[in-house]
Amino acid sequence: MTEALSEPELERYARHVVLPEIGGAGQQRLKRARVLVVGAGGLGAPVLAYLAAAGVGTLGIVDDDTVSLSNLQRQIIHDTGHIGRPKVESAAAALARINPHVRIETHALRLDMENAGALVAAYDIVVDGTDNFDARYAMADACAAARRPLVAAAIGRFDGSVTVLKPYERDAQGRPNPSFRDLFPEAPPPGLVPSCAEAGVVGALVGVVGSLQAMETIKLIAGIGEPLVGRLLMYDGLGARFETVRYAARATREGR
Repeated sequence: MTEALSEPELERYARHVVLPEIGGAGQQRLKRARVLVVGAGGLGAPVLAYLAAAGVGTLGIVDDDTVSLSNLQRQIIHDTGHIGRPKVESAAAALARINPHVRIETHALRLDMENAGALVAAYDIVVDGTDNFDARYAMADACAAARRPLVAAAIGRFDGSVTVLKPYERDAQGRPNPSFRDLFPEAPPPGLVPSCAEAGVVGALVGVVGSLQAMETIKLIAGIGEPLVGRLLMYDGLGARFETVRYAARATREGR
């Protein structure tokens, strides 16, 4: 059982506590929550910053990379003084400055099919901040098996998308929720989807999409609103437009 919020915590989270949808009980749920963020780069940076500021009790960080100068245009939890330092260490130091009440667990490794299961099972919710399909499939499969919500996103150039995956549950009509493999049955051939290093990306874009991921995570923890389950929210930065596309589980899964 989580200890009561201290006076400094009540003051820190006062703007949450006065919201009827969150209140003291919701802030307690945030404090009890364990969230794993896979990737401490462009998407992971705003996700981690906002979840730490929101008072999520334990944040796990998975990343095997080091901070480079080219990261700093968008990965806002890292700074010039941390170039060459492991991203998990740089991120942990930044989050400790944001909120000393949050516990940080670092995992300096690359998530894959072999380690995903144990990592995911140790947390309540997983947030995808990766940039490759191998890690995304491994993460999604592990989350489905462990019955953990996955807040997934993707970005490139001026566009981004966000969705929430809970394929182990059913919707109000009794139909199974879609999985990541329903949305992306197969990974695209190598080279078809250029990386951000190849195609470029606007730094502020990852702030928009990562903030949306943080919002979905907070909603899931607090049990409020309508998460993006079965819906893909797409953001066009150049056109300043949001669109939502619904997607469903494939018929083969519905017939099980």
